[in-house]
Order: sequence, then structure tokens, then C-alpha cells
Amino acid sequence: MPIELGGRTVAFETSEVRPQINGIIRRRLFEQGSYVRAGQPLFQVDASLYRAAVDQAAANLSSARASAEAAKVKADRFRPLAEMEAIAKQDYTDAAAQARVANAVVAQNAAALETARINLRYTTITAPISGRIGRTLFTAGALVNANQADPLAVIQSTDPIYVDMQQSSAELTALRQSIASGGVQPGSTSVRLRLEDGSAYGFAGTIEFSEAVVSEATGTVTLRARFPNPQGTLLPGMFVKAVFDQAVEANAFRVPQAALQRDFDGSAFVYLVGKGNKAERRKVTADRTLGTDWIVTEGLKPGDKVISQGLGNLRAGQPIRPVAAGSAQRVGALKGTEAGGPAKKGS
Repeated sequence: MPIELGGRTVAFETSEVRPQINGIIRRRLFEQGSYVRAGQPLFQVDASLYRAAVDQAAANLSSARASAEAAKVKADRFRPLAEMEAIAKQDYTDAAAQARVANAVVAQNAAALETARINLRYTTITAPISGRIGRTLFTAGALVNANQADPLAVIQSTDPIYVDMQQSSAELTALRQSIASGGVQPGSTSVRLRLEDGSAYGFAGTIEFSEAVVSEATGTVTLRARFPNPQGTLLPGMFVKAVFDQAVEANAFRVPQAALQRDFDGSAFVYLVGKGNKAERRKVTADRTLGTDWIVTEGLKPGDKVISQGLGNLRAGQPIRPVAAGSAQRVGALKGTEAGGPAKKGS
């Protein structure tokens, strides 16, 4: 049961480059529109204040360590004296507590130094992911801050790339019911694409999943496929058409659209090459198309020859001379000659 769904391409990964500190941009370190790798420097923010903060935090840590060492020595000296009752035990208890407080101050200042170093590293803004980076509205001299609304730039990874397709929930429900009843078998997860200009995309993709919710606005379910995109042919936001076998219907046939006609009541019929090379009219069921063909699910059997040309004045029981569809015919051929061909088994 081939199906064709419209869809749009979506980047495999998208990351907004944002500052995590406040400051003035000094340099832009990349070419707009180029490919960047994760960890590559992109912007340099003025680091003077953050470098000074690191120096101050380092000095505070040194001071705290000196105080902690003095408090520890004092506590160690008071311990034997307290055991000999040469000093009050409370004095030793106070000295030991002061030593522990001094150690805590050391830990606090060590954490402050690490924070200052992290902020200093953030003055070099790097790429969070590898991909193609877009344009930026921020140049050297611009003031940036950690809470700004606009990103500095956007990076998109497009190899591989996703294609999001929309299918009506009614069609999906009918398909699941058909599979459950045994009417059809599950199809392949392989997907082919047709681009906006109608050309075929050179790589096949794979259906990865369908969402578990139905859009209240459109009544559709989103299916996502993944495609390789080594040449960058597919760009995020492109409209494409995806063709894949969502299910296999053993008794379906593909019939050229020119061969299928409709009665006044809308029912479909075709002409076949019958016994004695006479035209035979037969009703069929054809509810959908695939490309230039109708998908006929009832009324045909393997080996039937469907007449696809010269149908204008054809009537049931009329003698015909069947030839392969599209082949050249001799001038002066028997009146009523029609071109016929075997119906193509579809899936």
C-alpha cells in the first residue's frame, strides 16, 4: 500500500549560541555560514574583569588557607594541655571549632575561585554542537548578557536530517485496523523523497517513529523519517514528498489513470481483453492514486490485460486487436483496435 505524504525537513540538531556572562564582544572568530565543530571558539568577550575576579578569588583562598593553618596549629597545641588540665577544656573546644570554621572558609573560597575560573572560560564563547552556523546580528563592540532574548547565532546539524510528515488520524486508524484484521501486512520502513522540483532524492531514509498524539488543529499525526544528507542537498524547512510502503496489500494492482473510467454514479470500471479478443467491461474498486496510476484493490486478478488506449468509442463485446501499450500500430489496422497490457501488481 504505497502512500505519498507531504513533509518538511527539520535539522537533526539545532543549538542557539548564547552568552553565559555579561560583557563586550571583542572579536568574532568564525565565518558566517561556515561549518563549525563542537568546542570551536566563536566569540571573544572582554575578559579583563573576569581575570581580575580570578586573581581576587585566588588571593582570598590563600588568606583562608593561612588562617586555617594557624587555627589548626592552635588547636593541636591546646589538645595536650586540655588533657593535662593545664587549660580549661572549653578553650580547647573553642580552638578546635575555630579550626573547623577556618577549613570551611577555605572550601568556600576554593569554590569561589572555581566559579571565577568558569566565568573566565565563558568569555570565550564556543560552539555547543557541530554544524552549519548562520548569520549573527552581534559584532565587535556589542554588549551581551546572560539573560538576553536573542541568540548570538544558530547552529544546525543537517547530516543526517529529519523529514516530518503529516498523516490524517483517520487514515492511520484505518491502516491499523486493516493490519489487525489481517487484510494487509506491515510494510517497509524505507522511505524515498521527491524534492520541490519533482526530482528524486538520491538517498533512502528510514521511518523512525510516529507521535502518540493527534494535532487538535489539523487532525493529523506526525511521522518522522531520518535521511542521510552528506552533500547538504536538503536544507531545514524545505517542502518534500515522501513515498513509502506503509503496508503491503497482496491483491492490489497499479493501473494507468487513462485506463480507468467512471460511471454516472461514480463507480469505477475498466475494459479488459476478453475471450476471443473482445472487449470486456468490469467494475473495479479504486480509492486512491500513486503517481500516474490508480491503485485497484478489487475487480482484477493476475494476468488480466487492461485496455489503456483507444477507449473513446469502445463498447463491451466489441472485437479488438490487442497490442502492447505504447507500441506502434500499422496504418490501416482493424477498426476498434485497442492497446492493452497486463495490470501491474502493486503493494
